[in-house]
Amino acid sequence: NASHPQYAPYLDYRPLNSNEPPMEKIIDRPECSWIKRDLEQTALTYAINNVVPIHLQEVRDSKLDLISKTEIAVKDRLVKEIAYWDRRAQELKLQEDAGKINARLNSNEARKRAELLYERLQKRLDELTLEKQISALPPVVLGGVLVVPIGLLAKITGRPVAGNADSPDKLAAAAKARAIIMEVERKLGFEPVDREKDKLGYDIESRVPGTGKLRFVEVKGRTTDADTLTVTRNEILYSLNKPEDFILAMVEFMDEGSHLVHYLREPFRREPDFGVTSVNYDFAELLARAEEPR
Repeated sequence: NASHPQYAPYLDYRPLNSNEPPMEKIIDRPECSWIKRDLEQTALTYAINNVVPIHLQEVRDSKLDLISKTEIAVKDRLVKEIAYWDRRAQELKLQEDAGKINARLNSNEARKRAELLYERLQKRLDELTLEKQISALPPVVLGGVLVVPIGLLAKITGRPVAGNADSPDKLAAAAKARAIIMEVERKLGFEPVDREKDKLGYDIESRVPGTGKLRFVEVKGRTTDADTLTVTRNEILYSLNKPEDFILAMVEFMDEGSHLVHYLREPFRREPDFGVTSVNYDFAELLARAEEPR
């Protein structure tokens, strides 16, 4: 089955180690028999039907918003200039009718300046109208990559897969924090989807209604007396790759059972070293830079 891996899935991948089976051996496995099919056409068909429309909508919304702002700025500037020279032409015409001739500028020249500015305005607005006509070109397959599940490597080598070290209490707290943020996103008017199980580098994908724009929300729940907040390498890299759309949502659980919600945009400033799997951040420092959800 084809599916959309979302933005930069490779952030959570690594090369095969020298003590792991070579690619030739992996491809010969029965689990990889599907690789011999016409994958390029499958990818193209899926992209045309599922990926391209979403991407086109995102680009169109962003571009149309920019064009709209440009139109406002162009009209504001040129309409004022046109009005000025129209008014100046009328003033000069009245002076000329009264026998007062301006040697440096006459009414005809002022009128011509107003007309040239009007032509410039119409030309620029026509150009912006053409820019609004946004359509998608056919997608092109540039290459492919085989991602080997860690479970398949474990099956081949006979080594067990490391289990989830999180305790039931920690998992329950994380689920509670996600549920709180999902509700916050809905109240803000967005359409959130829990993507925690997909391990994409964020927990919640929140759609802006009427557009193709997405908010990527990583959720962390901590008690109010916590000293640190742990973030994975993948979460940091994703935030740096999508700085305008990434939000670190922190749920601060208070002693009496209530909670506070803090949103932090652009939470991380630099990429961790290659060998780092997670980083501990000072919880109080993150809270100091956070703001109300919006």
